Amino acid sequence: MGRNRLAAETSPYLKQHADNPVDWYPWGEEALACALREDKPILLSVGYSACHWCHVMAHESFEDAATAELMNRLFVNIKVDREERPDLDRIYQAAQQLLTHRAGGWPLTMFLSPDDQQPFFGGTYFPREPNHGLPAFKDVLARVADYYRGERTAIREQSARLTAAFQALEPAPAAALDDSPLQLARTALERSFDRRFGGFGAAPKFPQPQSIERCLRDANPAALSMASLTLTGMAEGGLFDQLGGGFARYSVDESWTIPHFEKMLYDNAQLLGTYAAAAAVTGDKLFARVAGETADWVLRDMRAPQGGFYSSLDADSEGHEGRFYVWTTDEVRERLSEAEYAAFAPRFGLDQASNFEGRWHLRVRAPLEETEQRRLIDSARAKLLAVRTLRVWPGRDEKILTSWNALMIRGLAIAARTLHRPDLADAATHAVDFLHRTLWQEGRLLATYKDGRAHLNAYLDDYAFLADALLELLQARWRDRDLEFARALAEAILDRFADPNEGFFFTASDHERLIHRSKTFSDESTPGGNAVAASVLCRLGFLLGEPRYLAAAEHTLRAGFAAMREYPEGHLSLIAALEDYSKPLQILILRGPEAPRWQHALASRYAPSLMVFAIPADTPDLPAAIAVKHPREPAVAYLCTGTSCSAPITRLEDLQRALDGKI
Repeated sequence: MGRNRLAAETSPYLKQHADNPVDWYPWGEEALACALREDKPILLSVGYSACHWCHVMAHESFEDAATAELMNRLFVNIKVDREERPDLDRIYQAAQQLLTHRAGGWPLTMFLSPDDQQPFFGGTYFPREPNHGLPAFKDVLARVADYYRGERTAIREQSARLTAAFQALEPAPAAALDDSPLQLARTALERSFDRRFGGFGAAPKFPQPQSIERCLRDANPAALSMASLTLTGMAEGGLFDQLGGGFARYSVDESWTIPHFEKMLYDNAQLLGTYAAAAAVTGDKLFARVAGETADWVLRDMRAPQGGFYSSLDADSEGHEGRFYVWTTDEVRERLSEAEYAAFAPRFGLDQASNFEGRWHLRVRAPLEETEQRRLIDSARAKLLAVRTLRVWPGRDEKILTSWNALMIRGLAIAARTLHRPDLADAATHAVDFLHRTLWQEGRLLATYKDGRAHLNAYLDDYAFLADALLELLQARWRDRDLEFARALAEAILDRFADPNEGFFFTASDHERLIHRSKTFSDESTPGGNAVAASVLCRLGFLLGEPRYLAAAEHTLRAGFAAMREYPEGHLSLIAALEDYSKPLQILILRGPEAPRWQHALASRYAPSLMVFAIPADTPDLPAAIAVKHPREPAVAYLCTGTSCSAPITRLEDLQRALDGKI
């Protein structure tokens, strides 16, 4: 067969499968109608562009003519990019775990009934031949097709049980809130902390920025020690790209040495903000440098000409994972001076045994002892980065996702303030303008953009993450239209996503009808959408004096309270929102010609429950709660805690003492 239906899609992941002999469909009415008409079960395959095992299964099975013939004859085959359709991925990942009692992941392989899209069998990666306790994919195909033809009654009964299981996933809202989840979170993080290498849990080890930020917010010596050891371990390990900046997805070992080499925008967005915040807390120059180099990588390698940010870099190049990043000692020696090599080799372990398939993946192995050594190493890094740039690059997924761009805007805004880098605020502003211009259409967001086409209804995460990013960017530079945009997003969350039983659904009220309308509160690789929505509504509620927003934030916290108590380490973003609501949050409004200087003086202060806005004196049509805070010469500060405000403060020294709790 020629190119299949995926050739017309915007997703680079779907396009990767356009030349498969499999008669792939994208998810949509055409595929679902075909399955119903032909009474064939649906084979749903979910993955993403930078997924290594997705590529393996594609090469072994989807590019194989014999396997494709079975798939085409027995099933209607649907390919989904989980980054474009997280609604489908969430539902069928949960279903896979309920059906198999095993962890999910990608590639996700699910078999659905054609009449109602209910799953009746599934798994993740299936090999070409039986291996690692897994059956061969062709055998799975034949057995599933036979089961579908012979066990319709059993499938219907299982579907009913699955529907009931979905409904039981949501706990009842709490009658009242308290701060007990904060202590439960501290205990859980202390229990899972790796005291040798940092991080939480065993290998494979993920960065977990929410866990680190929880430690920073707790601010006691033990918590700060956990955060610092983790941040240092990641920064000096192979998880961090020691030449080009930016972080890989996770470490396959406990010591942060060898990563899974894909680089995701959402990881780097969150870690950028986390390292910048940690630099403010600790004054550690390593954390500031890593934040700056991560931002530099994003602006250099991941920024689209229009101002948005691309999604990911693949783990593989030239058919091998990590090839782009690793070195032989001869390659390094040939390109450096003798003095540079003498400094560089022990610093990054080239004088020790190879650590990746006979080659070296760079990680810090020795401390820097003198300024001259640092100069030589910086020179060597620059030379090797220039050489690496000429290699065959990993594939780059160039779709622009609203939610992930929002996370990056937030990270850039935080780094712009704490590192005193206005270029990062410029980049964040350009990205906001691109999203506003391209993905905000007729009062609603779209989820994805590529090749001049924006499409797919946005999800709760898109709205909440972008509103949150705008509130961070407003603290780096004030623009009236950004505040109005944030308010419009908040109103859309209330209008289109609210559950009458409290909290917010992942999809809008007019979204395509699926087998389940999910509502989750937990953090995964990105923060929980309900958590960020609660935080945004809390912050906007106090800033604008809007009781509706504060009430919605409280209702969301009540809806997730049982989950916070039961599994606190999985709900750290929601716990942060609870802290802001119950503490409560502080809002600092600066007005007058000297307001930007005051803001700059406060920018390096770590205060996650304080928002600081320097609003120009000539700003027209401010919301009433802000407009009453009039400008003065040379500057004036209005410090509000929750719904009560202090007297105007007219000296910077007095303001700093007030923030320190001394007046």
